[in-house]
Amino acid sequence: MSRIESLARSRIDRTKEFALKNKEKERMKEKEKDARYTNGHLFTSITVSGMTMCFACNKSITAKEALSCPNCNVTIHNRCKDTLPNCTKVKQKQQKAAFLKNNSALQSVSLRNKTTIRERPSSAIYPSESFRQTLLGSRRGRPSLSLSKSVSTTNIAGTFNDDSPLGIRRILSQSTDSLNMRNRTLSVESLIDEGAEVIYNQLMSDFDMGEKDFEADSWSLAVDNNFLQQHKKEVMKRQDVIYELIQTELHHVQTLKIMTNLFRKGMLEDLQMDPAVVQSMFPCVDELSEIHDRFLVQLLERRKESLATDSNKNFVINRLGDILVQQFSGTSAEQMKKAYSEFCSRHSKAVKLYKELFTRDKRFQQFIRRLTRSTVLRRHGVQECILLVTQRITKYPGLIDRILQNSKGNEADQKDLSAALMLVKELLSTIDQEVHDYEKNARLQEIYGRIDGRAKAILPWERGAFCSEELLRRKLVHDGSMLWKTAAGRFKDVLVLLMTDVLIFLQEKDQKYTFPTLDKPAVISLQNLIVRDIANQEKGMFLISAAPPEMYEVHTASRDDRNTWMKLIQQTVKLCPDRAEFPLIETENEASLRKLKDKIQQRDQEITELLEDKVGLFADIVALQSCSVDGPLPCVNSRTLFRTESSDTPHGEKLIQEAIKEVEFLKDLFVGPSWDRDQNHTQDPNGCSSPNPNNTTSMSSSVLPD
Repeated sequence: MSRIESLARSRIDRTKEFALKNKEKERMKEKEKDARYTNGHLFTSITVSGMTMCFACNKSITAKEALSCPNCNVTIHNRCKDTLPNCTKVKQKQQKAAFLKNNSALQSVSLRNKTTIRERPSSAIYPSESFRQTLLGSRRGRPSLSLSKSVSTTNIAGTFNDDSPLGIRRILSQSTDSLNMRNRTLSVESLIDEGAEVIYNQLMSDFDMGEKDFEADSWSLAVDNNFLQQHKKEVMKRQDVIYELIQTELHHVQTLKIMTNLFRKGMLEDLQMDPAVVQSMFPCVDELSEIHDRFLVQLLERRKESLATDSNKNFVINRLGDILVQQFSGTSAEQMKKAYSEFCSRHSKAVKLYKELFTRDKRFQQFIRRLTRSTVLRRHGVQECILLVTQRITKYPGLIDRILQNSKGNEADQKDLSAALMLVKELLSTIDQEVHDYEKNARLQEIYGRIDGRAKAILPWERGAFCSEELLRRKLVHDGSMLWKTAAGRFKDVLVLLMTDVLIFLQEKDQKYTFPTLDKPAVISLQNLIVRDIANQEKGMFLISAAPPEMYEVHTASRDDRNTWMKLIQQTVKLCPDRAEFPLIETENEASLRKLKDKIQQRDQEITELLEDKVGLFADIVALQSCSVDGPLPCVNSRTLFRTESSDTPHGEKLIQEAIKEVEFLKDLFVGPSWDRDQNHTQDPNGCSSPNPNNTTSMSSSVLPD
């Protein structure tokens, strides 16, 4: 018996041990599952190189091991797995499961037995039939907004009889009443939304005839067929493009009217929003509306002059280049440059502001939805309007070029069209440069705001330290992230700034930028800088500086990125200013002198603009006085407006020229000798660089500090 008992006990012990091992294995599996699954990701450990970037923090993975999810193909640090968003494939599966669950629930509701449903009388929802028709209109004339097709209110309430508890019946009755009240509210809002179309029609009343005349898709469809057969194919193509120009200009004016008189006016008057916020969302729309209204009126007037006899829709425009030259030159071009430069520069900021307001402000959200629900504004939301206005200036070169290509034989108009095409390309290039400079300046201000105020780069060969204020007196050419390979062979994540005369490395630490303190300086002068690619490494390049002689090895994210950096660095090296005119580190006195010069230039610009306005006013006075005199109008020249009628020889122009030379000579004394200006002074055909050099020397010696 003792042997049998010992065998039984050993069997029981083995069973218990086996059960404990199974429990331990299950516990380990759970831990492993929890460790591998995070936010739906199925992570596996992989070995990576030092050039792999983390998807979560966008930094290089310097460790040998990392985590990778085979579902969404992301690679991250081990420490970044909690910050990664949900896996995309898992999220799609969850959405699909929820969709199928909702469909099954709706089907189960609709399959209930409807014979036992207790119908609610219409008087429980609407006090009377007349009141219901007043709010919602007739059943035939309005779109159905109820839920009867999918889930009726009686289905939601369920089947209950008089024996059911009173509280349940009251709760279900309130839920069905709330659904019907929501339907009534939506219907009333749809009636209010018709006001947007009324306001829009009032805004476009000035161009009502023009809008009706340009409803067709092309000129060939707008004119009569008999009139169309009288013209050649080249004339048809030319008139189609001119028709497209006028039609798109009309649509552009419509977009500007919507922005100013519907969205902006509603935000200011209905929502009582801050005018500064509204102005940030719609910058320069008044100036743009004025410019394009005037242009559209001229185009419609030219169409009216070109109408065939006894016809209101048959026309052939033979001359258009003069209007285009007038629009894209002189004062009109300056107004367009100023307005479009500001509008396009603030495009991203305006869209970002709109999205933020739409997300957090419920009243603004309801206002936008109520307006865009109308048929007029269905495809003209705030974002769409801002984008359309930004793109309009880029459409003119293509349209004018197509008109020019189909204007063979019309030499007079062809000459004006060529001039207009050149003018609009110059205007577009200027606006593009203004927008580029604005964006780079905004990016530089953003980086400067994140630099630690105590950060300084020590440059042993210079007279002081390179601090963050030095960035503000330079222009940012290009910026981006790189990997800087140190002498120890390790890679450091750095932000590289290519500026007017230097290349700067910044390192992020605690949400702030600092100058990295490594074995080489973090500021490289572009003077005589050499850029070379690294053999057998398509992402790397060498930066070889002359003063001091150092060689840097940096790596970009891709081959195209490296080629872009090399091209921009080589171009900037060629334009690098001389250190005598633009020192690497500016002293306090030099900084004060530079600020004073900037203020003087700003005041000179203001004086120039005031004088130009004054000349324009005098020209208007002369034109008005000439209108009262019979005979041909004299040609008004701005240079003759201020001439006296006396027989004395005018000396003002000569005195001003001598004063300009005096100022230039003083400027050379202050700033330093300039070889080009000295050459101009010595080779002046008038033979005098200064009317009184003795006085100049004495005055300059009294002004210069000891």
